[in-house]
Amino acid sequence: MTAETKFPVDQDILTSFSKDRNEPQWLTDLRLSSLEKAETLELPKPDKTNIKNWNFTNFETFQNTAETAELSDSAKALIGSEEDAPNLIVQKNGETSISRISEELKQKGVIYTDIQTAVKEHSDLVQKYFMQDAVSADEHRLTALHAALLNGGVFVYVPKNVEVELPLQALYVQEGNFGLFNHVLIAADVNSSVTYIENYMNDGDAYASAANIVAEVYAADGATVNFGAVDTFSSEVITYVNRRAQVSGRDAKVYWALGQMNDGDTISENTTYLVGEGSYADTKTVAIGRGTQKQNFTTNVIHFGKNSDGQILKHGVMKDAATSIFNGVSKIEHGATKANGEQTERVLMLSEKARGDANPILLIDEDDVTAGHAASVGKIDPIQMFYLMSRGISRREAERLIIHGFLAPVVNELPIESVKERLIEVIERKVY
Repeated sequence: MTAETKFPVDQDILTSFSKDRNEPQWLTDLRLSSLEKAETLELPKPDKTNIKNWNFTNFETFQNTAETAELSDSAKALIGSEEDAPNLIVQKNGETSISRISEELKQKGVIYTDIQTAVKEHSDLVQKYFMQDAVSADEHRLTALHAALLNGGVFVYVPKNVEVELPLQALYVQEGNFGLFNHVLIAADVNSSVTYIENYMNDGDAYASAANIVAEVYAADGATVNFGAVDTFSSEVITYVNRRAQVSGRDAKVYWALGQMNDGDTISENTTYLVGEGSYADTKTVAIGRGTQKQNFTTNVIHFGKNSDGQILKHGVMKDAATSIFNGVSKIEHGATKANGEQTERVLMLSEKARGDANPILLIDEDDVTAGHAASVGKIDPIQMFYLMSRGISRREAERLIIHGFLAPVVNELPIESVKERLIEVIERKVY
């Protein structure tokens, strides 16, 4: 039996919502057509994970239900001072409470603003990229719902030859039964560079809800984008997250540093299209599952460009009765000569009921390429435990040390220091 699909809005409510936000007609039209498509499109079909009974519409309304924009102490702890974080956007239930960007970046033409402001003040530029090449509204029900119910997120544009030295930071807070449909859109023009870091979290008491997150990255010739994220939604939130990059420029580079630390059921897709000659992608992912949660993490690097290079590294730890699928796909299309695709997936299971599955996949349609993969799934080595405990270390502390050692090859290689620090904090919390 599948979960009943009952959308929380109709065409009239959606039209009114778009009008109240003074959105351009192209976005209103996209919302309405996408809602219509969502009624007929099927759910995505992640490999080896049945999501038919997952309720992705389990929220009462997509409008702001927070009584106050006040943040909890745990949320405030993630916000630096203006001196430490001059480029920061904070949103709670889709409403922006803090938005700042340095004058230096403004003078250089950098745009960093919430998506609601962007579609009004930079409509043509947003429309050029929004759900065009990286993600499409008509892929399946969840992308259609995302386009229809969009209610938060940010827009980043870095002009030609501009290097953004300090990171752009964002904190997205979900409270109550609010349904979060967040969209992050990053466009890096020729020979530009930028680092973007985001954190997702819940505030207040836990309520059954859903989060539908999409991020799009576009990198032109010679551009470099560092994208860091730490997701920490509560066990009551069902999450769909889709982060993709269109690396269309020659010698363009995208680096992903992802901490998938949700406590609820999660589907996560991270796809990079290496289109430009000499384009490069590096994806590093760390995940911990606990309780009875079910998760599916799929990483795709698809090569179209000659001499393109795609690297995938994923480590996951499963506790209690958690189950997770780790899929890695390196696809080299015909014509992508001299391409290189490498991937490693490793899963550590800490209990008898925990389950992890690592699936490295190579799909090669070109002869003159190099590719390789490695995967392992296993439990804690009893010899390691015995050695540590024989030195007077408790079982709990020994397990903690082993987990940190297992995740260290990924965490230590993350290119963004603040993401590394945040991940270490979350790992400590989830381990205990």
